[in-house]
Amino acid sequence: MFRYLIRRSLLIIPTLFMISVIVFTMLRLVPGDIIDSIMQRVVVMGGSVDREVLERHLGLDVPAYVRYGRWIRDILLHGDLGISLDSGLPVTPIILGRLATTVELGLLALVMAMLISLPIGVFSAIRQDSVGDYIGRSIGIIFIALPSFWIATMVILYPSIWWGWTPPIDLIPFTEDPVGHIKTFLIPSFILAMAMSGNTMRMTRTMMLEVLRQDYIRTAYSKGLRERIIIIRHALKNALIPVVTIAGSELPVLVGGAVIVEEIFALPGIGRLMIDALQVRDYTLVAAINLVIATGVVGANLFIDLSYAFLDPRVRYR
Repeated sequence: MFRYLIRRSLLIIPTLFMISVIVFTMLRLVPGDIIDSIMQRVVVMGGSVDREVLERHLGLDVPAYVRYGRWIRDILLHGDLGISLDSGLPVTPIILGRLATTVELGLLALVMAMLISLPIGVFSAIRQDSVGDYIGRSIGIIFIALPSFWIATMVILYPSIWWGWTPPIDLIPFTEDPVGHIKTFLIPSFILAMAMSGNTMRMTRTMMLEVLRQDYIRTAYSKGLRERIIIIRHALKNALIPVVTIAGSELPVLVGGAVIVEEIFALPGIGRLMIDALQVRDYTLVAAINLVIATGVVGANLFIDLSYAFLDPRVRYR
């Protein structure tokens, strides 16, 4: 296990390197730059600034590969993600100040997705071709088909028109009002959970059907064990490996949905910070956010791979 963990951890390094190169390159293809944004704001305020002086001040007077090399050097040697081109502040504390909101939103959405998908998927499998099975499968298809940004918009728009009610959008600190803080996350998290639970629900049903046809399950039934014990202790655990794999592959979808949902519900998280940084072409901040997100997704997938040995004793890592 330890040797496998070391090998997988070493593979993370080239993965993150390639992601950083792609992000750093793609940002330069976006029309406009931070200089245009700053000069436009200066003109609106009635001032003036020389473009060459501004480029030299921000370090943009050198080729892109030089700027990338400096950025990677600071990360490797000092753990410094850079300086924001727009605000002039260190990027690391800016991201850390927003990271807790996104992590809380994502974890709550993940828990909700599992609470929705696993019971429905298991019920659909053990009651195959029943009315409940058709309803469960239909719910899964609906969750997959409906985009999260559309649901979020409808949740805000129509209740405000019909009943004069809108979901809470002001983030209340947990220390001031724990209940109000959690209420702010309930609806956005549920919307994200819907997008994630559809595929997980269908995979749970498929794998449960396969496991329930195994000989050891039929033997357990023939011994007179209660169905609840057979499903929970014997069938579900062995069916969870592909389900966990699908859940891991849904993490990027969860992050992408969080970017939109945070903007719609005005949650001060990483997603909203990225949109604000993209609007002003703050390359350093956007690249750092993508690197942090990529590190989190890669680390989560490593944790999921390691969980296989717990779910199935036959799995051994060398």
